[in-house]
Amino acid sequence: MRLEALPAPASDARLGAHVDNNGTSFSLWAPRATRVEVALVAADRSQHNVDLEASAEGVWSTWVEGVGDGALYGYRVHGPWDPESGRRFNPARLLMDPYARAYTGGVDYAGPIRDHTAESNYLLDPTDSFLAVPLSVVVAPTPAPAPVARRPMSDSVIYELHVKGYTRLHPQVPEHLRGTYAGLAHPAVIEHLVATGVTAVELLPIHHFVSEPFVVGSGLTNYWGYNSMGFFAPHEAYGSVRAAGAQVADFKEMVSALHHAGIEVILDVVYNHTGEGGHEGPTLSFRGIDHGGYYRLTPDNKNDYDVTGTGNSVDTSEPGVQRLVLDSLRYWVTEMGVDGFRFDLATTLIRDANHHVDQEHPLKLAMQTDPVLQGVKLIAEPWDVGPYGYQVGKWGPGWSEWNDQFRGYVRDYWRGHTRGVQELATRLSGSPDLYHHEDRTPEASVNIITAHDGFTARDLVSYNRKHNDANKERNRDGTDDNRSWNCGVEGETDDEGINALRRRQVKNLLATMFLSFGTPMITAGDELGRTQHGNNNAYCQDGPISWVEWGQLDAWRDVHNFASRLLMLRAEHAILRSPVYRHRSDVLDGRGMPLGRPDLAWLNGYTGEMTTDDWHDEGRTTLGMYVSDASEAFISWFHSGDYHVEITLPDLPWGSSYRILLHTGGEDELPAPDVVLASGTVMTLPPRSVIVMQPDVPTRRARSPRKRSSS
Repeated sequence: MRLEALPAPASDARLGAHVDNNGTSFSLWAPRATRVEVALVAADRSQHNVDLEASAEGVWSTWVEGVGDGALYGYRVHGPWDPESGRRFNPARLLMDPYARAYTGGVDYAGPIRDHTAESNYLLDPTDSFLAVPLSVVVAPTPAPAPVARRPMSDSVIYELHVKGYTRLHPQVPEHLRGTYAGLAHPAVIEHLVATGVTAVELLPIHHFVSEPFVVGSGLTNYWGYNSMGFFAPHEAYGSVRAAGAQVADFKEMVSALHHAGIEVILDVVYNHTGEGGHEGPTLSFRGIDHGGYYRLTPDNKNDYDVTGTGNSVDTSEPGVQRLVLDSLRYWVTEMGVDGFRFDLATTLIRDANHHVDQEHPLKLAMQTDPVLQGVKLIAEPWDVGPYGYQVGKWGPGWSEWNDQFRGYVRDYWRGHTRGVQELATRLSGSPDLYHHEDRTPEASVNIITAHDGFTARDLVSYNRKHNDANKERNRDGTDDNRSWNCGVEGETDDEGINALRRRQVKNLLATMFLSFGTPMITAGDELGRTQHGNNNAYCQDGPISWVEWGQLDAWRDVHNFASRLLMLRAEHAILRSPVYRHRSDVLDGRGMPLGRPDLAWLNGYTGEMTTDDWHDEGRTTLGMYVSDASEAFISWFHSGDYHVEITLPDLPWGSSYRILLHTGGEDELPAPDVVLASGTVMTLPPRSVIVMQPDVPTRRARSPRKRSSS
């Protein structure tokens, strides 16, 4: 294993490049280097190298007069070439500063970007990489974006989107702004988000990233961005101004525009691996600074120990690496105005020096207690591909988690592949089987039906199998566990009956997510009928397959209108987004007297509450969810069967009458919204439908008649 413990940077060490008076200070943590130079790059691409001085903690620093905002630079790090001890120092490699606030330029994948020769991964290549790699940019500080009043997770509606793909085809965004931070800040885009009911956007990775060599070799590109190379720098290609470092101001202006509309900004962050891949891949930054310090290695130190499936895993057991992650998070909150983070493959971040999962990991504890990160949303993708990597439900207070069990079950329910409705009740009530411990609340569950990886909602109801041929991997990439149903025809069809059923199924999926306790997350374009034509792994598709096609809105207007109405209902009634778990407790009036109805109950549709036999009926496809407080109540009926079913609206204490609010049935199948039905009414639910109703319930306990006193 590692030959020696590495020193951590001193707490007051200011890493990176910082403009000071008439110059710039440069600092780099390279604890096992023997010499470090900063290469200052002039406009004519000539270099002027300046040596840095080392501290006892392995931080190399210098100050250079006359260097300021917009200056270009890189590092050359010297040390022994000894791969078997985790040392792969090669000063011929010009390295990106891990703390740089911006980068400019791309990677020449045909150039000398690897630290080794073509003959062997263990032989040093002395060819200079200067013309083949990105350059770091000095960025002077500017004011932070306008703040926003942050909502609790229970009040949030998250919308996962790709900065480029969301506006690349938007007809109201000026062409030169499409696909940029400025495009996302355009009033027409924000208007749609607000009208939909979105309270937070979750941006697919915007940390500066690169493509994998094998992807580029196939003529494709890494589109999603899960290949970070800079944890402080917004991705240059999303900037609207082609000037070194201009992307920083672009990003801040985007955040301000979203904040002014009341929309929070969450970043999908990838701290678990980097774009360098395994040791046979390119050396662009971390590997050249200290391969064995930044990455997890096998016991013989010859290979990267990969628990991410991407070639390398960042070693967060190292205090210096922990410092890097925490400094990055603080920077995005304080300087860039970000309101939360979704951690990709979060389990990798809590593995110890022996690669074991540790829920008490120092990095996790530091994130939970750091003053800057208090009140910021922390969302875990609670798994990786390593041993014991599946950690759903185990992240504890202060964390929310992507709930893949919600995703899997709800998909199965609406395609008719479940037995009974027991688990439906569990998922609707906030997945207490996963999260109701350690004082956690329903907001711990981020309820998802789709996400960037996998089918879109439209494809989920249009394809039974993946169609990933465009990825040039012989359709072997992407999951085969889609839990989808094509409604009878594989792919697109002109059959209006099938298309109507598909739109209804998308409404059913969205309604189940929006009516469940927890935090819903919509994938961008699901409300617009976005399709990837059956591609369930479009990570390398920077084109129409991935971009949102805004022209679909007219055909899917009913889906968008339904989603926005339901989200408005959820926003207006706190009872539909309960911040606490409910356990069929008596609802009390203002004087503490029971009103005769529970705060949560499950109805069978004929006698009232579900019986034991009902719960064990594996053929049951219908369930009513009743939620109530002292002032109001709601009933939502879920019916996934392919047949009609009759339900009887129950009498008091459930309600004396019922107003229909919205439903997923056709106009000729169910009464229109705002129709009021009396208790005892027998109503027929059409196949595969959801209906939301508001009962008329007493808000005060009825008084007993007083007896007159005799005179």
